[in-house]
Order: sequence, then structure tokens, then C-alpha cells
Amino acid sequence: MIGAVLNLGICCDLLDSSYINLVSKYYQVMRRNYEALGKAIPKNRDAKGDPNQDKLIRELDCAVIELMHEQIFADYEKQIKENGGFTNIKLFDSTRGVFTEGGEAFEGSAIQTKNHIQICVRNLNCIQGFFLPRADTDFVATLREEYERKETAAGKT
Repeated sequence: MIGAVLNLGICCDLLDSSYINLVSKYYQVMRRNYEALGKAIPKNRDAKGDPNQDKLIRELDCAVIELMHEQIFADYEKQIKENGGFTNIKLFDSTRGVFTEGGEAFEGSAIQTKNHIQICVRNLNCIQGFFLPRADTDFVATLREEYERKETAAGKT
């Protein structure tokens, strides 16, 4: 296993409603483009054998996010060209999203059994460093040792 230290920089954070709204606008652009071309829009699909029907194959979501990044970059390049090298458009360094899946943790729960957050680093400068995680320690043994030291120091052995 390897660890990494990340700085998400300018992040399209799908835990923030303003970015969800932004991505939704690009979905509308993509839908109009596909309709104009007479093409079927990609769809999120269930993985074979997924009993929870969590739409784990996220072709639509991926296509929308990629279109958004492509369009923002195209606008960025256009402004650079038109404004002699200047633009106020910010490119996303990373994208972060939450995924709730796996079926309910217990009856009636909104908590799912396989919730997770995914990060896509688009700008490699966001990777600040790598490290090998240290070996696990026995936490209970550490607490026992600490307790015994305190007891000994207090003269309660």
C-alpha cells in the first residue's frame, strides 16, 4: 500500500450544491448536443449481479463531467487567445464526489453499506508527495502501557 498527500486545489466538489448545479447545467448542454446529432445519450447502468441496482457503471456521469472539463478548457483557451494571454477562467485541478451504494445498512436506513468518496486528480501538481504508511500498532496494548505508567508514577502498583 502507498499513501499520498493531496492538495485538491480548485476542486469541482460534488459535495457542494453549487458544483452539482454546475454539472447539471453541462448535462443540459450535453443532452441538447446529443439530441441535435440524433444520438442516444449515455446512461448509467447496473453492474451485472448487483442486487442493489446502484448504477455502478456510471457512463452518463463520467461523460457529463468530461464534457464540462472540455468546455471549460475550450473557453479558457479562447479567452487566452482573445485577451492576449489573460483569462479569468479557472481550470479544475481535481474533482471529488460521494457515492452511496451497497444497500441500506439496516432496515429503513439511508446509510448505505458501501459509501465512499472518490477523488480524481486532474492536475498532477496537486500530488504533494507519496509515503509508505507506518505499520499498525496494537492500540489496546499502548493504552495499557500508558495506564500502567500513570499508575506506577502515582505509586498505585
